[in-house]
Amino acid sequence: MKTPNWFLKKNFVAYSLYPFSLFYLIGSKLVFNIRKKREYVSRRPIICFGNILSGGVGKTPIVRNIAKIFDAPVVMRGYKKSKQTGDIGDEAKMLSMDNILVHVGNRKSNLILLNKQKSDTPIIMDDGFQNSSIKKDISVLVFDEGIGFGNGFLLPAGPLREKKSAISRADAIILIKRKNVHPDFALPTNIPVFCAKNSEICPYDKKTSVIAFAGIGYPEKFFNNVPCHIVEKISFPDHYQYSDEDIKKLINLANEKNAKLLTTEKDWVRIPQWAQNQIKYSALQTEIEGNFYDWLKGKVNDINNKKN
Repeated sequence: MKTPNWFLKKNFVAYSLYPFSLFYLIGSKLVFNIRKKREYVSRRPIICFGNILSGGVGKTPIVRNIAKIFDAPVVMRGYKKSKQTGDIGDEAKMLSMDNILVHVGNRKSNLILLNKQKSDTPIIMDDGFQNSSIKKDISVLVFDEGIGFGNGFLLPAGPLREKKSAISRADAIILIKRKNVHPDFALPTNIPVFCAKNSEICPYDKKTSVIAFAGIGYPEKFFNNVPCHIVEKISFPDHYQYSDEDIKKLINLANEKNAKLLTTEKDWVRIPQWAQNQIKYSALQTEIEGNFYDWLKGKVNDINNKKN
């Protein structure tokens, strides 16, 4: 589904759904506490990159950077598996394209498998901050300054998976900086915050006319940051599975407007393989301030010393 417009701003719909958020809160707390009783403790350090919002904050490029630095495997659920992504999900496909070892499916089962190996390399968990059945050695939350906490309400009235107080469980925060900061967004001061900057690498010249399309949580982030001449923007639901017919319509539209088609890397892995040589994607790069890597490596070394 497309990200609801009330997720970023309180309106009548958000307030009308607020009572359901209370049921969501009670249910999620109950599940969290039950899972906590069966917590799995990994021999190898686990670094979890998560969020307290429902998608769209930009974790995947960060996970890719960290996995490369540590030469570490990634465990993830593999959301929205499809034939186009080799039945592993778009995010997993993106990571595997960079020769990162990705384990998709039940996280605990994959962790048990990885812990049978002799390696002491850390394991990266993409998402899972709310999964209390696995003990994380390091938890890093990712926030986008332009999205902030959205409208501040829990699902389904807002984008929050947990109350803001859940931030206290994190060891650090990566804050993706934006020109426009969402109002009423403030992070706690007792947790290290490392700033990051996103940049889109457009495969076309700035003067080239492009039709940009995206099926991600917040497509406007992509549309606003691509350094290309966009003549039309087309949004699809998050993790949208493109059909042959969808792509043919886009190609016809591009021909009519004498424009090129451009999408995100996450969308590109979801389009039919026959069309991938006709459509290019804009690569998203995330640069985190240097002292974050020093902080993280120090943490991992300390954990390995304690475990071994």
